[in-house]
Amino acid sequence: MEIVRRANEAWNAGDMDAFRELYAPDVILRTLEDWPEPGPHVGREAVMRFFGHIREAWDADTLEWMSDPVDVGDRVVVRFIWHGAGHGPESNMEMTGLYTVRKAKLLAVEHFWDHAEALDAVGLSEQDAHADS
Repeated sequence: MEIVRRANEAWNAGDMDAFRELYAPDVILRTLEDWPEPGPHVGREAVMRFFGHIREAWDADTLEWMSDPVDVGDRVVVRFIWHGAGHGPESNMEMTGLYTVRKAKLLAVEHFWDHAEALDAVGLSEQDAHADS
C-alpha cells in the first residue's frame, strides 16, 4: 500500500521523476473503458508517455483519495477523484485504481469507472471491503 501512496504523493507534487521510479520496467497500464487512448500501455516509457499526455490536459490537477485503500495481498484498490483545472471547464472524475505491486514497484495498473467492478476483480464485494477497513 505504501508504494501506491507514494505514487499518489509524487503525482500531486508534480514529481514525475519520483513517480516514474515507482513503476516496474515491464508495467502494464489498462485505462478506463471508453478512454480516448485505450491501451493497454506496456512498459515504463509507454506508461510515462500516457501520463505525460494526461498532465498536459490541465494547468493543474490532483488525485484525492475518497476512502482508505483496500489491500488484498499484492494488490491495492483505491477510489479517487481526479481534479483537473485549466484548458476549459474544471473536471472532477471519480474512478477506482487497481494496483499490483511486486518487489516495491507498480507492476500493473487498471482503472475502473465502477468501484464495485474493481473490487470484484480482486474477489471482494463492497461489503467485504468495508469490513476490512
